[in-house]
Amino acid sequence: MKKIALYGKGGIGKSTTASNLSAAFSEEGLKVCQIGCDPKNDSTRLLLGHICKQTVLDMVRDKDDDVEAADIVHTGYNGIKCVEAGGPEPGVGCAGRGIIVALEKLKSLEVITDEDLILYDVLGDVVCGGFAVPIREGYATDIYIVSSGELMSLYAANNIAKGVKRFALRGGVRLGGIIGNSRNTPNERALLEEFAKRLHTQLIAFIPRDVVVNKAENNRQTVLQYAPESAQAEVYRQLSRDIMSNEKLSIPTPMTFDELEKLVAEYGN
Repeated sequence: MKKIALYGKGGIGKSTTASNLSAAFSEEGLKVCQIGCDPKNDSTRLLLGHICKQTVLDMVRDKDDDVEAADIVHTGYNGIKCVEAGGPEPGVGCAGRGIIVALEKLKSLEVITDEDLILYDVLGDVVCGGFAVPIREGYATDIYIVSSGELMSLYAANNIAKGVKRFALRGGVRLGGIIGNSRNTPNERALLEEFAKRLHTQLIAFIPRDVVVNKAENNRQTVLQYAPESAQAEVYRQLSRDIMSNEKLSIPTPMTFDELEKLVAEYGN
């Protein structure tokens, strides 16, 4: 079983990338489960065609020990299993703690047993221990960071790399690469390639900005479902193939913030 986690700054397109990757993996005949580890519980929206209405935390609150697999595992596009960890009500409780509870419940129920691939879609705030659970507890072993060429996106990516390094030194987790999600900033691809090189990893994909992504999202679908013959759909398919064959897994070497600022200034002007 391949266990992948996508991390990235909020709003960078991580969940869109995750859902399109899950769709691409499923097209290859793989049994896929996508687990959303974000309190907004919108990771699987494009696979289900709607916001998940029953998250793991919802069911734990409502049913406690009577929660069953059928309560929290939902079938989405092309048979993909969809799970949302969920989170507390706004302003109440800790979202990171919610992820811990949700993943422990999934483990105790033995929900995921015969999948070929699990994809965790995780908010990029590794400062909070809850969001680090997928890498800290070994739920995921191959980590990919979604980033644009914008400074704060790279800042978040660099912080995530620090977390991966910390846990890589204790176990088997490794960084598989940077997934560039374009915002059309100056010299963006070259900047991301150099950033990946400094982190001792690779730019495994550079996803161009395309209006078809927005159109698909507006129709609550992945690009592979909405426009299967589009060039953008093929970008996601190629990324799924590259991830499956990727052997360039590494322990990252994060930069200092001064080094990062200097790098962005060098390529961004």
